[in-house]
Amino acid sequence: MSELTTNVYAMSTSAQETADNVTSWWQEPVTQEWLIRKPLEILVTIIIAAVAHWLVRRGIDKLAQRNINSRLKKPKLPGRIGKKKVETEEIPPHVQAMNKAQDDRRKARIKTLAAVGKSAAAILIWAWAVLAVLQSININVGPIIASAGVVGLAIGFGAQSLVKDFLSGIFMLLEDQYGVGDTVDLGEGIIGDVEDISLRLTTLRDIDGTVWYVRNGEILRVGNLSDEFSIARLQIPVGLSNDSEKAWEVILASVNEGVQDERIRDGVIEEPVMNGITDFQPDYLSYRISVKTLPGRQWETQRILQGKVLNDMRKEKITTPYPYGIGAYRPQDYEI
Repeated sequence: MSELTTNVYAMSTSAQETADNVTSWWQEPVTQEWLIRKPLEILVTIIIAAVAHWLVRRGIDKLAQRNINSRLKKPKLPGRIGKKKVETEEIPPHVQAMNKAQDDRRKARIKTLAAVGKSAAAILIWAWAVLAVLQSININVGPIIASAGVVGLAIGFGAQSLVKDFLSGIFMLLEDQYGVGDTVDLGEGIIGDVEDISLRLTTLRDIDGTVWYVRNGEILRVGNLSDEFSIARLQIPVGLSNDSEKAWEVILASVNEGVQDERIRDGVIEEPVMNGITDFQPDYLSYRISVKTLPGRQWETQRILQGKVLNDMRKEKITTPYPYGIGAYRPQDYEI
C-alpha cells in the first residue's frame, strides 16, 4: 500500500507541476500577445475592412442607381389665378428617340464610372488592411512602403503606355466624348459602332463586321458621328446640258417627297435644306442637300433619298454627267 500511495503522490505532484507550467506559460505577456491580442487585432482589422468595403460598394451602387433613375425635369411656370393648368405638350417621336439615346448613353457612362470607383475603393481599403495586419505582427511597414514606391516607380516607367491608356480612359468617360452605341471615327480608317468601353480599351465593329480593339492612349482624336443628331448629305451630279433651275426644283421636290417615306420618316428631324450648287466642273454641276436626322440614321436616309432622286431625275429627263460625257450611252429621246 505504501508503494501505491507513493506512486499516486508522485503522479499528482507531476500533474500539479504541469498545470503550474501551463498556467505560467499562459500568463506570460508574450503568450497573451500572440495568442489573444494580435489575433483579435487582425480579426478586427479584417472585419473593419470587409464592412468598409461593403459600405463603399453599397454607397457607390446607390449613388449610381439614383443618377441612373434621375430625369431632367422642366421647370414649372406659375399659372395665373383662375386659369386651368396648361396640359403638357406631346413630345415629337424624334425628340423622344433622341432623349432615349442620350439617356442610354448616360446610364452606360454612370455604370462604367461606378465600376471604376468600386475597384479603386477596394484597392485602397484592402491595401490599408494588409499594412495594418503586417504592423500588428510587428513587421516594420516603412521599408515595405518605400520598396513599394520604388517598385511602383519602376513599373510606372516600364508601363507608361498602360498608365496612359487608363488616364485617357478616365478623361474620356468624364468628358463623355462617346458612348456605347455611338458611331465614331478614330482615325486611320477605323470607323464603326462602339460595342464596349473600358479604362484601357475601346471596342468597336466596323461596317464589314470587323471588331477593332483600340487602346485609349492611342486615340489622338475622335469624330463622333452620332452625338445628338446627324446630317445626311447628298451630292447630286447633273450634266451641264440640263436647265440648272429645273434640276434644282426637281431634286428639291424629290427629296421633300422622299423624307415622307415610312422607312425614314421617323428618323428625319427637320425639313431638307438645299445648299445649292457646291461644285462646278467642266462636265457637271453638283447640288448639295442636307437632311438633319436622328443619331446614326443619316446613312439609311442618304441611301433611300439618293435612289428616289435618281428615279425622279430620269422621269423629268434630267441627265447625269456620265456616261453622256464620254458618249457611251444615250437614251433614244435624249437631245443635246
